[in-house]
This record gives sequence, C-alpha cells and structure tokens, in this order.
Amino acid sequence: MKLGAGGSKNLQKDKTLLKNVHTGLPNPPSGAIKCSLIKGDYLYFHYGCDGQDDRGWGCGYRTVQTLSSWICHNCSPPKNHCRPVPSLPEIQQALVTMGDKTDSFSGSREWIGTFECSLVLDHFYDVPCKVVHVRGGGAELEHVAVAELHQHFEKHNSPVMMGGDRDNSSKGVLGVWTGDKGSYLLVLDPHYYGCDLDRTELQRRGWVAWKRVSSLDQSSFYNLCLPQTARLLNVF
Repeated sequence: MKLGAGGSKNLQKDKTLLKNVHTGLPNPPSGAIKCSLIKGDYLYFHYGCDGQDDRGWGCGYRTVQTLSSWICHNCSPPKNHCRPVPSLPEIQQALVTMGDKTDSFSGSREWIGTFECSLVLDHFYDVPCKVVHVRGGGAELEHVAVAELHQHFEKHNSPVMMGGDRDNSSKGVLGVWTGDKGSYLLVLDPHYYGCDLDRTELQRRGWVAWKRVSSLDQSSFYNLCLPQTARLLNVF
C-alpha cells in the first residue's frame, strides 16, 4: 500500500510536539552505582504525531525523527545549515536514493531498523553511527549493552535507537542506570497514538520509563544505533 505524497510540510505539527518528556521522571528503585543520561533537548515523535497514521510499521521512523530532533537542537550544523527533521516520505526517498532500497520502498509501509537509522542520520546530518550487535541473553544485555551505553552517553550525549529480532519494536534509549539491584534503560516508546498528552501523563502511562534490562526479551538479539556526535556538539 502506498502512502500519500508529502515532504517536510507533513511535520508542521512538530511545533506542538513535547520536548524532553523524561524530565522529572523518578529514578529506578535501586541505589545508583552509575547513571549516564543524554544531555540537551529533543522532541518526542510517535505514531500519528504529524497526522499520518503509521501504526504497525512506523516506530523505527519515529525513533529516527526523535534522534534527528536532538541533532537539530544540539549539534553545530555543517556549513551553517540546519536541516529540519525529515518526514517519513523523505526518509524513505533518501534510502532509495542511497541505493539501500528499491523504488518500490518509497511510499510503502515497510519497517526500518537500526541499520537504516545509521544511513539516514549520515545522509541528512553527516553524523556517522556505531551499530552494536548484542546477542540474546541476560549476560550480554547486562554487560555488553550497558557498558556500550554508559560510554556512549558520557562521550556523545545523544539518544540511541534500539531494536531486535523477536523484540522488533523500535525504541529510543535516553539513559542507563547501573544499580545494586541490576541495570535499567531509560526507554522512550514511539508507539503512542492518540490525543495530545502532557509530560506527566506520558510518564504515568509508561511511554517514557525506566525498564529493567532483565525485562527485555532474553531470547532476542538487539542492535544499538549510537550516533557519533561528539565532534559536532554545542557546549552544554
């Protein structure tokens, strides 16, 4: 099924998108040994936030848009040009133009994942990404993923895209908490669809929340897309 034509005008509603929806969220219920968080501002993109109903297939695109909004807010643009957050059709067309997808992908409802995210951020913002593959199992998640995320947030400050195979729902990661009772990820879920909610209500409903690493699908592998933004950062 093809989508309607459109470009950046589809994002006219981004002026009303909520900023920094994790602000004020209580810490996990365990003593902190180490906590690493994003720095800077971002907008929360989610299903239908620009009037396009992308339920069931658009979560990866929305996470890419959230990461793009962080880049727009916090990184020095190349050649004094700040490119707006790309729309869903623009993301698809960029992947076709790069040769990653065939022409039939443009206007489709096909998913994208962490690899496509890395291509899109490099294409639009000249931001390279590190893609880390984490094999399924608690030990890999607790040690490999958590260590990578601590290092990333301390150096690059930017949000991360996370996705897997059995757990194929895209999610943004805004922070990592290592405590005396295990580790937690600060997860931003793009799957919300409905009327506008304030930050408090989004937090109450769990659309942004600390999730125990042990609650993730232990039989799924996960990929992390880590934008390498250190060289472009404005001073915080």
